[in-house]
Amino acid sequence: MTTSPRPVPDDRGRLSALLRLWPFARPYRGLIAVTFSAALLATLAQLAIPLITAAVVDGPIADGDRGGLVPLLALALLFGVAEASLFFVRRWAMNSSCLRIERDLRDTVYQRLQRLPVAFHDRWASGQLLSRATTDVSTVRRFVGFVAVFLAVNLITCVVVLVLLLVTYWPLGLAVLLTTVPLSALALRWERRYNIQSRLVQDEQGELATDVEEAIQGIRVVKSLGRSRLVFDRYDAKATRLRRLELDKVRTLALLWSIFELHPQVTLAVILVGGAVAVNTGALTVGGLVAFVALFTVLLWPILSLGFLFAFAQETASACDRIGELLDAPLTVTDRPGVVPADLGSPARLRFEDVGFSYAGSASPVLDGVDLDVAPGETVAVVGATGSGKTTLTALVGRLFDVTAGRITVDGVDVRDLPLAQLRSVVATAFEDATLFSMSVRENITLGRPGATDADVEEALQVAQAEFVHDLPWGLDTRIGEQGLSLSGGQRQRLALARAVLGRPSVLVLDDPLSALDVHTEALVERALRDILAATTALVVAHRASTVLLADRVALLAGGRIVALGTHSELLAEVPGYRELLAQDSELAEALP
Repeated sequence: MTTSPRPVPDDRGRLSALLRLWPFARPYRGLIAVTFSAALLATLAQLAIPLITAAVVDGPIADGDRGGLVPLLALALLFGVAEASLFFVRRWAMNSSCLRIERDLRDTVYQRLQRLPVAFHDRWASGQLLSRATTDVSTVRRFVGFVAVFLAVNLITCVVVLVLLLVTYWPLGLAVLLTTVPLSALALRWERRYNIQSRLVQDEQGELATDVEEAIQGIRVVKSLGRSRLVFDRYDAKATRLRRLELDKVRTLALLWSIFELHPQVTLAVILVGGAVAVNTGALTVGGLVAFVALFTVLLWPILSLGFLFAFAQETASACDRIGELLDAPLTVTDRPGVVPADLGSPARLRFEDVGFSYAGSASPVLDGVDLDVAPGETVAVVGATGSGKTTLTALVGRLFDVTAGRITVDGVDVRDLPLAQLRSVVATAFEDATLFSMSVRENITLGRPGATDADVEEALQVAQAEFVHDLPWGLDTRIGEQGLSLSGGQRQRLALARAVLGRPSVLVLDDPLSALDVHTEALVERALRDILAATTALVVAHRASTVLLADRVALLAGGRIVALGTHSELLAEVPGYRELLAQDSELAEALP
């Protein structure tokens, strides 16, 4: 199994990674501004209550003026109604913006995953990609919808309240201000640790998701081999590691929370003692003390929440970094600037001109100096020992990988000079491992040609001997489940072949398309396939004698080069290496006379 890179988190704060969100937030900055304004005004409306309370205590209550209570109580009610209304506006604007941002980010990540080359997907575990496209994107939504707004609002609230406390009674206000300095320094220190722990947890969740996905997809193999315990033990080891990492993160967060909880309680005790002394000496009125305590009480939530908000901001920064790894990954297989569709024939001529290919990080090339000319309407079978590069050769035609040397042309046009959309419409491929999707049979077959008519679909089904689909519960509209696992291997392969031959493409690339078929079905498919091959240019990887005999010519691949090319009879008579290959392979041996 290939695994994704596991970057080691650094020990610096990564809040700058949150700037990645700005391009997604910018289209909805109006709604975000409404959310922020409503949240800030609602919080500031709360501050009016302590001030009104002070006025009530020092005014009507101290003077025994009951009539004076009415306007002050009415004013308090007005601020309460305003706060409730602003709360409604904030929730509406918040949901409208953050859900749209989440949608745009998720679409961007998914589109990027579709555009990234096959080589990228070969290096990354699917669970890591899945966790970035789901869990990390959801983390971003929660940050944008709640944390970012209240992080700013609560910081502003702290400043405003501290100013009001200094105005109300500056000695106590100064004491409150001084206690926040060590608290801020401590929070900065611990949030760096939390950042590292959050990234480790997120990466381990991706590893665990990969194990779960593999176990579900390979459930038949696991059960048939009786290895459920082994699979569980591997899963349990990673789950145990994830639990340990989560507990480390929880301990850090618990310590941070406990400090933020302890701070206001100690500060409140200082306020009560100092305030009582100030009232006793006449430096502060009773109403002033009540207002001071009430204002500090309003300050409690912003102080307590800052620990959680900063921690979540760090977690979101890690999520942004992880998503950024996908968005920053280079697109190595793309349309060249200025490419335009070319006028290609059907069938088309396919040529390999001194083609070489090396996988990234590999010391030796898989293909080296391959030359092959496939005439329009000709079928060439590629044979060779395991690991000789046959599948890689076929993958280069549709640019699943790009050549690292030489070039491949279709009707004289370099495949890199064709728009990818056009190239992949004229080149159809059927792989040995038939991949189907959790959609209907019709949708699977017409995946590459959605405009195909019913007659085209029926012809493709007949060629692939896949008429069994008409016996399914809803015929062509039957949904066949994830990866088509409700069907047999032979049935899946026949549907994949039908998808490839649909519409008679200009170039047909078949990578051992009949390996899962029984002898009787194989004979029927070959008979129908001959008509299709006569009207298209075909490159066929052959592991079976019957497939070799379908071809006009055979290319023998060895050491990354085509060492012999001719008809089956010619190679059999003149190339000892070809006879030896056929003799060693039990399936190809049938082609021996």
